[in-house]
This record gives sequence, C-alpha cells and structure tokens, in this order.
Amino acid sequence: MSADRLIQLVTEVPFVIILLVVLVEAARHRTRASIDVALFFGALAAIVVVSWVNDLADEPAGGGLTTATAIALMALPYLLLRIVHDFAGVPMVLRRLGEAGLVASAVLLIVAGTQDRPVLVVELLVLYFVGFATYTTVRFITEAQTASGVTRRRMQAAAAASGLLAAVLLSAGLSAAFPGPEALWTGVSRVAGLLSALAYVVAFAPPRVLRRVWQEPELRRFLVRAAELPRLPDTLSVVQTFEQVVRATTGAEHAAIALCDAGRERLVTPTMAIEDHTEQPRDTIADRAFAQQRAVFVEDAPRSDPAHADGAREAGTTSLMVAPITAGERRLGVLTVFSSRPPLFARDDLELVVLLADQAAVVLESRALIDEASRVRAMEEATRLKDDFLSAAAHDLKTPLTTLVGQAQLMERRARRWPGTPTDLEGVQRMVREAGRMRSLINDLLDASRADQGTLVGSLAPVDLAALVCEVAELMETRDHEISVDVAGPVPVRADRERMAQVFQNLLDNAMKYSPGGGEVSVAVRVTGDDASVTVTDRGIGISAADAPYLFDRFWRSAGLDDRRFAGMGLGLYICRRIVDEHDGRIFVRSVQGSGSTFFVELPLERNGGSE
Repeated sequence: MSADRLIQLVTEVPFVIILLVVLVEAARHRTRASIDVALFFGALAAIVVVSWVNDLADEPAGGGLTTATAIALMALPYLLLRIVHDFAGVPMVLRRLGEAGLVASAVLLIVAGTQDRPVLVVELLVLYFVGFATYTTVRFITEAQTASGVTRRRMQAAAAASGLLAAVLLSAGLSAAFPGPEALWTGVSRVAGLLSALAYVVAFAPPRVLRRVWQEPELRRFLVRAAELPRLPDTLSVVQTFEQVVRATTGAEHAAIALCDAGRERLVTPTMAIEDHTEQPRDTIADRAFAQQRAVFVEDAPRSDPAHADGAREAGTTSLMVAPITAGERRLGVLTVFSSRPPLFARDDLELVVLLADQAAVVLESRALIDEASRVRAMEEATRLKDDFLSAAAHDLKTPLTTLVGQAQLMERRARRWPGTPTDLEGVQRMVREAGRMRSLINDLLDASRADQGTLVGSLAPVDLAALVCEVAELMETRDHEISVDVAGPVPVRADRERMAQVFQNLLDNAMKYSPGGGEVSVAVRVTGDDASVTVTDRGIGISAADAPYLFDRFWRSAGLDDRRFAGMGLGLYICRRIVDEHDGRIFVRSVQGSGSTFFVELPLERNGGSE
C-alpha cells in the first residue's frame, strides 16, 4: 500500500466511525440537530464507501454513481448550514440561497457529466462549496465564543474541521484552474483532508478522557466561585448568585432554581417561597423531572408541554435542560437552563447541568447548615440576653426593694413598741426615694419594649431645644456636679418634648454617675447647617475603644464596670438612641478612657413650619 493511499485511508476511516457514533446519538435523542449531523456524516461516509468500492472493483463505478457521489459532496455545505441553523439560527435568505446552490450544483453535475467537466463548472461548484463552508466556519467560531467548557472546545474543533474541508475543495478548484503544480494541490488536499477528519472526530466523537480534560478548568473556576455562595446573607441571595454563576458557566441565556416547598409538596421559586407562596403552574417539565429524579433535555418546549406553551413563547424559550437538585435522600429542587435554541452538543451540556445541579445541592445544604448554626447562635444569644437581663433586673430591683422592706419593718417595730412616737420623716423619705428608683427601672423596661415596637415617641410639636436643655439641666444639677449650659439663642425643632427631655435627663444622669469624683458637666446647644446639635461633656471615667461600638445596645454593660458603684440594666442609652432615631436624628459618642466622654445629639431643625 502506497503512502498516499495510507493517508487517504486514515482520512476516510474516521468519517465512517463518526457516522456510527452520531447514528447512535440520533437514535437515542432524536432532535433536529442530531438528525442533521447524522445526514452530514452519512453523506461523507457514502462518499468514502463509494471510493472504497471503486478501489476494490475491477472497473470504476458508472457515471450515475459518480455523479451521485459528487452531488453528495456538494450537499455537505448545505447540511452544515442546516446544522448551524439548528443551534444558532441562519437568516432565511442564506438558507434559501443554500438550497438553490445545492439544486444548481446538482443540475450542473448532471448536465456536465463525469468526464472532463469545464473549468468554469468546477470553479462555480468550488465557489458555492467554499463560500458556504466558510460561512459555517465563521458561525461555529462565533458561537464558540459564547459557549464554555466542552461545548466551546467542540465548537472550535467543528469550525476548524469545516474550514479544512473548505480547503480540500479549494485545492481541487485551484488544481483545475492551475493544473501545473498538481502534486502540490494533491498534497494540500491530503493534509487538509486528514486534519479535517481528525478535527471532526474531536468535535463530534471526542474520547471521554478528552471531554474531562476540557471540562476540568471550567468546573474548577465554578467551584471556586460556588465555595463563596453559602456565606451570602440569605438563601435568596445564594440562589440568585448561583443562577448567575450557572449562566456564566454554561453560556445559557437564563437559568433558574426552583426549590421544593416541603409543606405544600410543590416547586416554588425562592422569591415566591419567601413572599406569599403564589401558585405556580403545575405538572410542568420541571415538575416531572423532579418527580422522576432524572435529568431532562427538551428540544422544543412549547411542543413538548402544550399546556404551558404560551408562557414558553412569551419568555422566548425553545429548549430547556432540567436536572434535579438532590442531597442524599433529600429532594431539594431543580435547576433549569433555558435557551432560545437547542444546543448542538446537548448531551455534553446536559451532563454539565447535572454536575451544576449536584453542586447546587452542596451549596444549599451548606447554606442550610449555616442557617441552622445561626439559629442556634441566635437562641444562645437570646438566652444569654435573657439571663443578663434577669440578673441585672434582679440586682437593680433588689437594692431598692431591700431598702424599702427594711425601712418598712423598722417603722413597723417602732410603731408597735412606741405607738406615740412621731413619724420617722427621714425613713419615709428614704422609702419614697427607693420606690421612685424602682419605678424608674420599671419604666425603663416598659420603654425598651415600646422602643422595639417603634412606638416610643408620640406626636411631634414645635419645641425650643435650648430652653428644654436649660430646664432639664436646672433640675438635674447637684452640689457635687455643677452643670454649665452654653446656648446662643432659640433652637427650634419638632419633637416629643417629654421624650427629648428623657434623653437629656439620661445623658446628664450618666455624666454625673460616671464622674464619681464630682466636677463640672458641660452642655452646649448649637445650630450646625440644617441640624440642631446638643453636646454633653463630662470629666469622668470615660469609655474604652473596645466598649464604644456596643454602648447603645440593649442590656449592654461593660464587663469592667463595678456594679456596686455603677448600677444599671444597660437600657438608658438604648432608649435614648431609639428616641433620637424616631426623631430622624442621630446620637453618638467620643470618649477617651480615663478622661471623660462627650455625647452628641443631632436633630433636624424646624424651618418654615416643617422639619427638614
């Protein structure tokens, strides 16, 4: 066997092998694309078989068979055009031109006969073949840019194969026009034909190991992105981001995850599951894939699911792939990938969707574990807050209650022993003072409950903030703590007067309480831009940088405080913050531990009869 014949045989055998592979695929999945691919390789295999018959026969095949073989060859660009149209769409004009070109080619071949065809006829045939083969090559390249993984590599191989097939015919046309260097044209044709055959094998019958090599980088990138998903804020964010990742990985136009609502035993989108459980269409393709727990590829969704055809057409959906999302025995939902046209390599794309659905199960299960851990932590935190509250409340209520009970028992004994003794005025005052303290603690608890419900502040009315601060400061001043107030004039705001007075009483009380050595407390009221600003400054123990972020939290108390010297339940500043928030203002602190603190309250000024 000559080297030329060996190269020819190596070139031809793959086409027969590919035909067998695509015939099996077409029998298993009868889609338009698989049938057109089978026709294309059937035409190629027919050409190869006729060539083998000619080589084995004593006499060459008759003219009719040779003409039929030539027509089969000229049908290849039209069949390629049909394949491209199946998955990417080809303009109607080009399809009609391809059909007309095929008919014209057949007529020319029949009229010209098999012997010594005119050069013009050969050139016209080559022009038709190369023109449409080049167009399909370009479309394969274009579509490969939007695909990913295995599909992208197979598209690139198909583009290379179609381009090399065009080169084979082009070399035949150049040989007819310039017959001189015939060996050159024959060599180019043989090499291009061999490379075309190998490229078609890679595109339409790639070994499984090659598919895995192509798939690995894409999956690795996907897994890197998917690893971050479980830590997103909520399940809805996880699902939405996962859908975006799936679209980027598959190159699909749209992807959606539907989750199983265990209580209702149906699939719902996460948005509906969170909002109002709006009823979705039942017995859809996704429902059936979920019930049967198997992946499904649907080439023509409107035709396969007539009951929901209108919705598919409105969404522009022609084909879809559905894969169940399952973790062990738990059925979590389905992943659906939509497209306006069916993919060329549907089996590879469906395998990828199945892998992504499996990863979705891992992500959703991880998210469920994180949610469960968060719920446990929240319960532990709630238990801790409750314990802290009970401990603080018991401690703070016990002190005045002990004083009240002790003083009442003492007065009772004195009244029994010496009925005529005058009333112990100092003891009565102590009882009144401690009862007032208990009332203040109970009011703080009630205010904290109202603050949680957003009903702490009543109706707003015009208030002179400067006058209110002066009034509160006058009431709060003591012998140990002088309060200086710096005001520049009236400062009009709209406020709940009682609640704002409560804020400044609390801030001044804290300033004096945490300045155990006495000293001046400074208050300043200013207008800064569109806001009224009040500052309360003390020279007390200050606040550490670690404690400052938690200062306005409910029930929060610094771990370093001596509860016997600085009693409290950690509600005062929390209530202040909520009152200021409901006035559309803000409250914050600047402090240096050991050097005192300054609290800032900012409220919108009232201008022209309204607040800004």
